[in-house]
Amino acid sequence: MASLVRWLSVCPLRLLHAIGALLGWVVYLLSPSYRRRLIDNATLAGVGPAQRRAAVAEAGRLVMELPRLWLRPAAQPIADPVRWEGMDRLEPLLADRRGLVLLTPHMGSFELLAQSYAERFGDRKPLTVLYRPARKAWLRKLEETARARPALATAPASLAGVRLMIRALRRGETVGLLPDQVPPDGQGVWVPFFGRPAYTMTLAAKLVQQTGATVALVWSERLPRGAGYVVHVTALAEPLPERHAGDDEAAAMAAGALAINRSMEALIRLRPEQYLWGYHRYKTPRQAAPA
Repeated sequence: MASLVRWLSVCPLRLLHAIGALLGWVVYLLSPSYRRRLIDNATLAGVGPAQRRAAVAEAGRLVMELPRLWLRPAAQPIADPVRWEGMDRLEPLLADRRGLVLLTPHMGSFELLAQSYAERFGDRKPLTVLYRPARKAWLRKLEETARARPALATAPASLAGVRLMIRALRRGETVGLLPDQVPPDGQGVWVPFFGRPAYTMTLAAKLVQQTGATVALVWSERLPRGAGYVVHVTALAEPLPERHAGDDEAAAMAAGALAINRSMEALIRLRPEQYLWGYHRYKTPRQAAPA
């Protein structure tokens, strides 16, 4: 397996994306549960058949571009073209002395997004990203090695990881997380996501509210035929609700999570074919009460 991953890491991006599109369809056809989940989730969001088919291939491309990103030497720049759009939005946030929270859904090349930010802006505001360690030991070791890069730190999805992120924000640095990732029991609330209750993390809103950090939405669009990527920077679709002394804690957490879900929905609707519809977004975490 390791030899195959190393070989893939030096293949051209166009070839990797072609193989990935095929891989996406193989998994889709061979896994009834994955196929059903992808169709159900995409249909719930109003995604039509053509965009669902495109999403099947895009999911495979996401997987196949990882070796090229993960095994790139730490001192070597990203090999493929990356263009940033929305710099008029990002520059004031980088200049601000407060911390910055970057939110992105499971959309486009979110692995490239972290590396590209660290490479381009890490000397101004280093980045700490939240991640959930893989279950398989060899993959977990590969992830940890691949993500250890200049100006890019990782924080596990645990209480210790949350503390690392809070400290980074209080130093005026940047943190990044995927707010549509299903959190463990006790770290989320049930709020609608495309009209269906989804267990949604409260961490994203809490980081902003507790540290006074600024916030932006980002996502990395995968261009066709291996032409590279475009990173888009936008504002939240609606402001996060303010917290006041005496507010009901449960209601405040739900309001913050719902506001972020709405922003994620607006972003995903821009390019639904690049969203990871096969992700188990509506699962109930172990020991959590059902919706």
